Amino acid sequence: MSETNQSTPEFEAAASRAETVAEFEDHRRGVLGKLQHLLHVNPSLVPLIVLVGAMLVFGLLLGSKFFSPFAMTLILQQVQIVGIVAAAQSLVILTAGIDLSVGAIMVFSSVIMGQFTFRYGIPVPIAVMCGLAVGTLIGALNGWLVSRVKLPPFIVTLGMWQIVLATNFLYSANETIRSQDIEANAPFLQFFGTKFSIGGATFTVGVIFMLVLIFVLTYALKHTAWGRHVYAVGDDPEAAELSGVNVHKTLMSVYMLSGLICAFAGWALIGRIGSVSPTSGQLANIESITAVVIGGISLFGGRGSILGSLFGALIVGVFTLGLRLLGADAQWTFLLIGLLIIAAVAVDQWIRKVSG
Repeated sequence: MSETNQSTPEFEAAASRAETVAEFEDHRRGVLGKLQHLLHVNPSLVPLIVLVGAMLVFGLLLGSKFFSPFAMTLILQQVQIVGIVAAAQSLVILTAGIDLSVGAIMVFSSVIMGQFTFRYGIPVPIAVMCGLAVGTLIGALNGWLVSRVKLPPFIVTLGMWQIVLATNFLYSANETIRSQDIEANAPFLQFFGTKFSIGGATFTVGVIFMLVLIFVLTYALKHTAWGRHVYAVGDDPEAAELSGVNVHKTLMSVYMLSGLICAFAGWALIGRIGSVSPTSGQLANIESITAVVIGGISLFGGRGSILGSLFGALIVGVFTLGLRLLGADAQWTFLLIGLLIIAAVAVDQWIRKVSG
């Protein structure tokens, strides 16, 4: 009895102490915690800071030679193809996948447009639609193999890259359709290369398409149910499915949209280089992944802003043009971009670790 009476106040004292212990520590206290939270909420902030910093550095070194309407719009023209393909790559990576076939889809779609026009005499608008349809179908096949057959995206798209690339060379017989022939007989194929000037700056339709595409996708991912489903599937597909998200439908839509965007990139590629070449754009898959990673989109899926991929592409463009104007060896560009890739992944890991 006495032991029971003595244990009662001890239990009450322990319970009162437990109330104070059961408080969660706020990990966001301090400058470092606030910085981490800011970067976690705004993942495109890091590439934006790097982009602005790079522009300021090259601006100080080169002056008006760099900060001119011609130089600024030249950067946009140089990155338009990478920016469009990076938008497609971003969608796939947000679902925790990766698409190594984006470059091959782009080139093959452009070859379809050119060959259908010149080999079969199909009207140019219909040939363009066929090229867009082919890109979408390849994306759908990728999505079906990933979502239904449950094959790893890396393996699926690696194999598709080889298949599409081989089909591209076999179908085209390595034949390049010259710019002069396209300009004379099918100028609509070069539509994305149409130039116009605004206040001394020269833009192309391809640049405008890239910017509109990025902002439309940014809005869709942030303000629509489909966008929330994309992030949910990338973060945890099992949890997303238990929450009522149709994971198969979401993945199919992402890969099909990615293929369609790559086909548009193929059309823009014709406008950019003027010709239809089966050997062009061979590094688009690597360049798109580079832009996405530097742009702050996590390779583990579920985090990042597609706007960051545009910043990533622009960073590469700024470094490339800036170092070229300085007369530096081109290898310095690859060195700096390599460092940026490693730094971007390191920052992403740090944000994930502290957030966890």
